[in-house]
Amino acid sequence: MLKFKVPDMSCGHCVKSIETAIKSLDPKAQVSCDLARKEVTVESAIAPEHIAAALTEAGYDSQRLAG
Repeated sequence: MLKFKVPDMSCGHCVKSIETAIKSLDPKAQVSCDLARKEVTVESAIAPEHIAAALTEAGYDSQRLAG
């Protein structure tokens, strides 16, 4: 399981954009977004750097969290 801090995630539209970006890499990925904590949890076989790149391409800066 991978966790990312996404400081600019603030609404349902952000969540949808993030989920779409990650699922474009791995349609079977499990994506969970916590707006209050501004964290995204991803269960996927895709490498973390590719997920981070997808978030960046969608317009969101992110930082990988331990866990």
